[in-house]
Amino acid sequence: MNTPDEGVTRGLPSAQDAYIDREYSWLEFNQRVLEEARDRANPLLERIKFLAIVANNLDEFFEVRVASLLQKVESGLAVDGIASLDAAKKLDTLLKLCQKLVRLQYRAWNEELRPKLREQNIHVLSMTELGKDEEKHVHDYFRREIYHLLTPIKVDPAHPFPWVLNKSLCLLVLLREDKRREGLGVVAVPRSLPRLLSLPSKDKSHSFVFIHEVVQHYIAELFKGYAIKSCSPFRATRNSNLYLEEEEGSSLIDAVEAVVHSRRKGNVVRLEVDKHAPKRIVDELAKNFDIDPSLVFRVDGPVNLNRLASLYAMVPLPALKYPPLYAAHTPHFHDAEDVFREIRQRDILLHHPFDSYDTVVRFIQAASEDPKVQVIKQTLYRTNQDSPIMYALLEAAERGKEVVAVVELKARFDEKSNIGWARQLEEQGVTVVYGLVGLKTHAKLSLAVRKEGSGFVQYAHVGTGNYNPETARRYTDLSFLTSDPEITDGVSEIFNFLTSQSRSPDFQALQVGPVNFLSETLRLIQRERDHALAGRRSGILAKMNSLFDKEVIQALYEASQAGVPVRLIVRGICGLRPGVKGLSENIVVKSVVGRFLEHSRIFHFDNHGNASVFIGSGDWMERNLRDRVEVAIPIKGAQLIRQLEDILELYWSDNVKSRVMAPSGNYFRPAHAKDETAINAQEWLVKRAEVPDLLLPTPPGMIAPRPQTPEATPSQATENSGNGPGPTTTTTP
Repeated sequence: MNTPDEGVTRGLPSAQDAYIDREYSWLEFNQRVLEEARDRANPLLERIKFLAIVANNLDEFFEVRVASLLQKVESGLAVDGIASLDAAKKLDTLLKLCQKLVRLQYRAWNEELRPKLREQNIHVLSMTELGKDEEKHVHDYFRREIYHLLTPIKVDPAHPFPWVLNKSLCLLVLLREDKRREGLGVVAVPRSLPRLLSLPSKDKSHSFVFIHEVVQHYIAELFKGYAIKSCSPFRATRNSNLYLEEEEGSSLIDAVEAVVHSRRKGNVVRLEVDKHAPKRIVDELAKNFDIDPSLVFRVDGPVNLNRLASLYAMVPLPALKYPPLYAAHTPHFHDAEDVFREIRQRDILLHHPFDSYDTVVRFIQAASEDPKVQVIKQTLYRTNQDSPIMYALLEAAERGKEVVAVVELKARFDEKSNIGWARQLEEQGVTVVYGLVGLKTHAKLSLAVRKEGSGFVQYAHVGTGNYNPETARRYTDLSFLTSDPEITDGVSEIFNFLTSQSRSPDFQALQVGPVNFLSETLRLIQRERDHALAGRRSGILAKMNSLFDKEVIQALYEASQAGVPVRLIVRGICGLRPGVKGLSENIVVKSVVGRFLEHSRIFHFDNHGNASVFIGSGDWMERNLRDRVEVAIPIKGAQLIRQLEDILELYWSDNVKSRVMAPSGNYFRPAHAKDETAINAQEWLVKRAEVPDLLLPTPPGMIAPRPQTPEATPSQATENSGNGPGPTTTTTP
């Protein structure tokens, strides 16, 4: 195997435990994203995006994971995580690893990406590098667009240090009042301002300056009469965990709204400050925020590299970006009747973004428009602000249809948006339900009940991703449209379970968390183990975002020990140690990080050649199996099963964007011969979507694509977290 030149957790001693720590595994994932920022094979502006994604991911890591661990240490918790590590030592090690990751980020920016931008005539300049005309333009902009938005605060007994919002960019100014006295001033840079200011250019160059540097340069105009000794940008990250006590009789929407508002006031868990800031400035900030020096990060460049993401839209150079994806519009729906006729004739399996998400949107719009559809039921976890799906639900209610929306208010960092939609839906007459107390509703379900002849026919959409057409262009996900009663009756029962809290639900063939998702997963793994022990053919091939459940991992270990070949494609964190003799030597784990954020979940159990294949909304994570309402559905029919097998095998064969996990938890590029065909699964699928007749060295048996229609799509690789953040497309024949 080939090792990358540097890694964040590389070189850590392997724990004796059978499990990988969650936070260490997360840092390894973000290291893989950083490798994409440093990969010269990626277009330059895409590399900038990857660097911004690393910064955004690290924000969430501190807001949630580090914040949680800090609270555990402060409360005296001795151990943490399934690897049972000493909590205080773990925190200390994690912070050192984060410091290393930050240094690698800024090294990538300063030594690799910024020089490459200059080669392309793209300049991110400091104020001291501006010419006279440029500086005049910037000063005019400052006086016209910035000055009146700023509030300079002089810190003194009458004006205590101001409250700093989570992740807001600020400047701390050291002021000289007279020969003997010094003071402090604080200025917050409003979020309404662009983070990069484009400079006028007479040639084909593109030049920018950071807004905070503009404010910094003219800071004396805000603190008139003082001598400016220093001015340093800083940024405080706060604990953003949502703590909510759900009590019967209370209004969940009001409770969540209150907690979201208070999130802005969480304790500071990280301080970022310019490396050139005087020690007095840094000490004053650390004292004000009451944080340990280990939580202070001195950075060699712009505070918050996520601000670089705006370069992507501001530089109109297609050659420095991925070419647009031309997604397949399959099938072609002309009117609402077409939608339901097509689904009655065959189940439809779509692979986004290679299959257009417009098909899913059209299904929900058709349900809204068709007078024969009398009831629409919908789960909503994350969606976009200007959502055509939400407008379709509002219009359906306006037409007098019975519309039920199960809105998850506790979707982290989307609570505010969901609250707004929930209130809007309620005002339009939609029945809004907030799911079950103590559980997040993460299942991706849509159900339309249609009057046909003397009875009703149910049509369902089940997805692996959110009802968000914007992220559907950047995340790989699967959609399944069906009128199969075994699926639609199960989906209907899930909605009844969510709205009535029924105690004896019958979900048909569906796996539903937290009712039977875990037990069915364990049963299927055990069945493969039994096959292997009996000398029969067996195998597990699964694709998911994360794998972190002790009981499932133990079952996989036991299957491996019985001789079951286990292949796992896990994009993000993985708590399982593969390839350990006597424990997991038959388990191989790969991670694919590329242009699109891998988000689809597929679970394939060989079952002695009679495969059982599922797609679903949940990972093999403790929270998905035990604390969320999830759904996984069986896929039937040789054609559809083959389609999913082709997707899995294509990703497994990737030798460009995949990394292989070592027993230590580190990841390495797979070694391959010089004459071996380079396989980049995502790019193969992009090319095949664009040119149906293009001969690609695809694994045997891949289904031929259908005619395509262009759909330009931006590209990005993250989750949110949230890591974020798919392959082929098709319908059944």
